[in-house]
Amino acid sequence: MRLLQYDNNDNLSLTEFFDSAIPKYAILSHTWGAEEVTFEYLQKRSYRKKAGYKKIRFCGEQARRDGLQYFWVDTCCIDKSSSAELTEAINSMFRWYRDSTKCYVYLTDVDHVAKWEDSFQRSRWFTRGWTLQELIAPKEVNFFARDGTYLGNKSSIESILAEITGISTKVLRGHSLSECTVEERMSWAEARRTKREEDQIYSLLGIFDVSMPVIYGEGRAKAKRRLSFEIRKNSLSLGRSQHS
Repeated sequence: MRLLQYDNNDNLSLTEFFDSAIPKYAILSHTWGAEEVTFEYLQKRSYRKKAGYKKIRFCGEQARRDGLQYFWVDTCCIDKSSSAELTEAINSMFRWYRDSTKCYVYLTDVDHVAKWEDSFQRSRWFTRGWTLQELIAPKEVNFFARDGTYLGNKSSIESILAEITGISTKVLRGHSLSECTVEERMSWAEARRTKREEDQIYSLLGIFDVSMPVIYGEGRAKAKRRLSFEIRKNSLSLGRSQHS
């Protein structure tokens, strides 16, 4: 897992950590837009003028305020030119969000105004596939408007979140996903969309606690069949262990 930090010269740097050596970190949840800072741009140090740098800067500064040196942003912490690395990242994503100390949801389409709840409920963030696990997995999820103003956390606005997403408050509070039916978990993602059709399925791997190879080009239907197979396999394995 690569983590970002600002050095003494206010430049971004990446450090790779493994397993138990991973330090406490903050993690960003957002929707992709124009001019994102990718892993490649970060290596070339040509990132400050990119529009997407604003949210990276926000994440780093908020992490610092929360006493965290390291932070993670998907746009530039994963080398997406490596299919092996991308597969590992997709299969690890739920765990990375779950293990974060803080998750910051940066909403580029929400302003901090008197009735911010109206634009909050219409935010694009609630329509994207990947942000489902980013809401459920972390223990602490804090929401921010586009100017960086704090709006609330998963606990303080849980009734609004439950109404928007259809996810029960007990799940938002950390209730075990294994106690939710497959149909219930699938329903949370029904109205969500992803840029690549296969990602509608790959974004659910952590929700069902399964791993499988990432094969772009296979199509959504085939990816869903493979996910269903892994879910059944997990259920059978769990049933055998409970009766052994």
